[in-house]
Amino acid sequence: MAARAESTVLAGARVVLPTGIVENGRVSVEGGRITEAGPASSSVGDTTGSSGAVAPGTLDLTGHWVVPGFVDMHNHGGGGASFTSGGADDVLKGVRTHQEHGTTTLVASTVTGEMDFLAQRAGFLSELVEQGDLAGIHFEGPFISPCRKGAHSEGLLRDPDPAEVRKLLDAARGTARMVTLATELPGGIDSVRLLVEHGVIAAIGHTDATYEQTVEAIDAGATVATHLFNAMPPLGHRAPGPIAALLEDERITVELINDGTHLHPAALELAFHRAGADRVAFITDAMDAAGFGDGVYQLGPLEVEVKDGVARLAVGGSIAGSTLTLDTAFRRAATIDRLPVTDIVRAISANPAKLLGVDDRVGSLEAGKDADLVILDAEFAIAGVLRKGEWVVKPGPGR
Repeated sequence: MAARAESTVLAGARVVLPTGIVENGRVSVEGGRITEAGPASSSVGDTTGSSGAVAPGTLDLTGHWVVPGFVDMHNHGGGGASFTSGGADDVLKGVRTHQEHGTTTLVASTVTGEMDFLAQRAGFLSELVEQGDLAGIHFEGPFISPCRKGAHSEGLLRDPDPAEVRKLLDAARGTARMVTLATELPGGIDSVRLLVEHGVIAAIGHTDATYEQTVEAIDAGATVATHLFNAMPPLGHRAPGPIAALLEDERITVELINDGTHLHPAALELAFHRAGADRVAFITDAMDAAGFGDGVYQLGPLEVEVKDGVARLAVGGSIAGSTLTLDTAFRRAATIDRLPVTDIVRAISANPAKLLGVDDRVGSLEAGKDADLVILDAEFAIAGVLRKGEWVVKPGPGR
């Protein structure tokens, strides 16, 4: 069982707030809520006793960072467990694996399968959403293009018939958060409108759409680009395709998989430069092997081989999700891509929380919000994870 931080003060760290970085900051937690986040000088009372020693209940985090808990809106599993096929214990094992890497809010993503199976799976996962273990369900497939299927079984793909999209929404019992569609297919635009009517994110992905077709989908209400650059036509100077349309439109948030395999650093830089930090969401697109290791796995009905941390279909060699965890994405963004930490926090916490409609509770360090936070050391490695006031990873010697 996780230990609850009933009353804790995190002091001395660089704290990343919505307004910027506070040096020698202070975050106070009471039960499962943040009660204070700001400069130490603004705090009532002192964290030290008369002898100068740190007061009980205070963690001295000098040399560390405190950032909001990470929010992953596109994740298929981890820890050797699949969200697509595993039982409750398996799903919770995957959730726990990602929590240990800083993801305190997680949406479970499915992959293409038979419609009846996906409906049954949605009903099962909805129970875990209702329990608070998951933040929602994302349907990636089967309404995607066979031309850009990636690691999805082509024989199970289908056009996005609004009646079938509605079947999955109904099965999810209000817990569906996002559906990825190839909106150029028959029924695609009507399905976008259906999703918007039901308050579900319509995401453009695994698509062979033209620039003009993508603009039509955005005008119909699509708001997310599923793992931008991947599973879509490349940017062309005569046929710009979906990438240009998705990057240029202020209504679109672009998902990026920052694992060094899915994207060249120049592509990531282009996305940040054109879209801006407020329109980027870091995701993992993780599959079972995340936080677990190399080997042979199943992604839906397809076999996946993971070697040196890269997941590929055993037949055909297409990239099959990732083994990424969001702490690695954060560290890479800070140390290799050299992005400002405030921009990384927007992309990894604030922006996806806003998209999912949970930014009133998570995504930033503010009084009244859930005590979801991550402590990082000077090299941006995990030193502590707090979720709803309970330590998933408790800071200690050597962290």
